[in-house]
Amino acid sequence: MYLRMILDVCSKDKEASSLAFKMLTKQALFISALLPLIQGQESTSETVLGVYIYHRHGDRTTKSYPPVSLTDLGYAQVHASGNYYRTRYIDSNASTPIYNISPDIVKTSQLNVQAPVDTVLQNSAAGFLQGLYPPVGASLGSQILANGTSVEAPLGGFQLIPVNAVSTASSGANSESSTWLQGSSGCGNAITSSNNYFFSDEYTRVLNSSRSFYESIFPVVNSTFNSATNTFKNAYTIYDYVHVSTIHNSSIPSDDLLTNDTLSQLQTLADNHEFNLAYNASEPIRAIAGSTLAGQILQSLNNTLSTHSTTPLTIQFGAYATFLSFFGLSGLSNISSSSPFTKIVPYASSMIFELLTNSTISDTSYPPLSSIFIRFSYSHGPASENPPTPYPLFGQTDLVIPYKKFVQEMNRFAVRDLGDWCGVCGEKGGVCASSSSSSSSSSSSSSSGSGSGNGNGNGNDNGISKTVAGVIGAMVTLGFILGLEVLVLVGAGLRVVRRGGSVGGRGSGSGAVGVGGMGEQMQSGK
Repeated sequence: MYLRMILDVCSKDKEASSLAFKMLTKQALFISALLPLIQGQESTSETVLGVYIYHRHGDRTTKSYPPVSLTDLGYAQVHASGNYYRTRYIDSNASTPIYNISPDIVKTSQLNVQAPVDTVLQNSAAGFLQGLYPPVGASLGSQILANGTSVEAPLGGFQLIPVNAVSTASSGANSESSTWLQGSSGCGNAITSSNNYFFSDEYTRVLNSSRSFYESIFPVVNSTFNSATNTFKNAYTIYDYVHVSTIHNSSIPSDDLLTNDTLSQLQTLADNHEFNLAYNASEPIRAIAGSTLAGQILQSLNNTLSTHSTTPLTIQFGAYATFLSFFGLSGLSNISSSSPFTKIVPYASSMIFELLTNSTISDTSYPPLSSIFIRFSYSHGPASENPPTPYPLFGQTDLVIPYKKFVQEMNRFAVRDLGDWCGVCGEKGGVCASSSSSSSSSSSSSSSGSGSGNGNGNGNDNGISKTVAGVIGAMVTLGFILGLEVLVLVGAGLRVVRRGGSVGGRGSGSGAVGVGGMGEQMQSGK
C-alpha cells in the first residue's frame, strides 16, 4: 500500500517522483546493508548433523630407528586435539554441537573410530578419545548393583571406547582383506605411477640441484645415512631424522649447521618429494590413498544421513600421504602457492567434513537432501593450537556447498568399494579374484530375482558377502547423485576387528619405492 501511494503521487508530480526515487534508493541501500546481518543470524541456526574427521598421529620417534612409538609429546598433542573437538562438538556448552550426541557419558553407537593395526596410530586414536570423552568422575562413573552395592569405574570414571582396527595391506596379517582402508600400499598401478616420478625431469633436476645442500649437512646425519643415501631420493627420511632430533635430542652432532634456513630447506625438499609421490594431476591413480578415503567419507556421511544421525561422528587416524593425495584430488593444492596443501601435514593435523542444515530438525522431522550442506575445514597441526580453518573444495569459492554437489564432485575420483579398487589398481589375484567371483555370483542372483537390494534399507544383510556389501554401498553413493532422499548403507567390504593383542604390528617397510617409499605408506601408514 505504501508503494502504491508513492506511485499515485509520482504520476501527478515530477518533483514528488524525484523525491520518491531518492527515498526508494536509500531504502534499498539500507536493506542491502542489513543482508549480512540477516545472513549472520541465519548461520547461527545451523545444525551439525554429522562429522567425519581424518586425523594424523601425534609426535613420534624417528623412522630411522624402529620400532616407532608415540612420544609423551605426541600423546599430549592428540589428547589436546580430542579435547578441542569435545568443546566444538560434544560438550553441553559446545560451540557447534553435533545433533543429539551424548555430552558426557559416551554412547559408543554414536562413534565410529578407526585406525590401522599400528602402535602409533592406535595409541593416537586412544589418546584422542580420552580428550574427546574424559573421565566423568564418581557421580557419573558409578553403578548400583542389584544388591545395592555401588561400584565406581576405575581411574575416576575413565571411559572405554573401542578403536576398530583394520590391517594394512603391507602388514602381512590378513592384509588382502584391508585394501579398502589402506589401498595405496598394495595397488600395483599406483606403485608404478609413483615410481614414474623417479624417472621424471623434475625429479632429476631437483636431485642434481640439491646435491651440494645434502653434502653440507652430512656431518649431522652421517651416523645414519652414508654418502650414497644422503640425497634427495631420501628427502623425507632425512628430514624426519633431523626433525625428530631437533625436538627430542639435547645435543646434535654439528648442530651449528642446522640454521633456520637449512631446516626450512630440508622441509621444502621433503614436501616436494612426498607431494609428488602422493599426487600427479595427469596420473590420478597415484593418489589412490585419497581416492579410497573419499569413498570412505561418502559412505560414512551417507550412513549418518540414512540413519538420521544415529552414528554422527566418524574419526579415522591415518597417514600424512593420504592427506596429500586427497588435497591434490579435491583441488585444494591449487588454492595458492602459500597454502598448506602441498606440504607434509604436521603431527596431529586433521581435516573435517561437517554435515550442516539450517532446516528445523526434531526426533520426527529430518531435513531433505536439498537442505543439507557440507563444510570442509583443515587444521595444520594440533587443533588446540591451530583451530580448523574452512577452505573451498573442488576449485569453487563457496565454503559451504550443497551435499548433492559434494557427492557429485567426490564421485569423480572416489574409489567406493573393493571392485572399484581392484579395477583401477589392475589387480586380479588374491582378494580381487574372489571379488570378481563374488560379483559374478551377485549378478546371477540379481538377474534371477533373488536379490533383496530394494533401496529401502529393510533387506536382510546377514547373508551378504563383504564384497557384495561394498557394491551395494557404491550403489547407495550413486543414488545420491540421482537425488534420492531415501538412503541405504551397507558395509564397504571392510575387515574390521576389535582392538586386541594384534595391535602393534608394523609393516615391513621393505620392497618397492614410489608409494612404498612414500615415508608412511609401507611403514603402516604413519
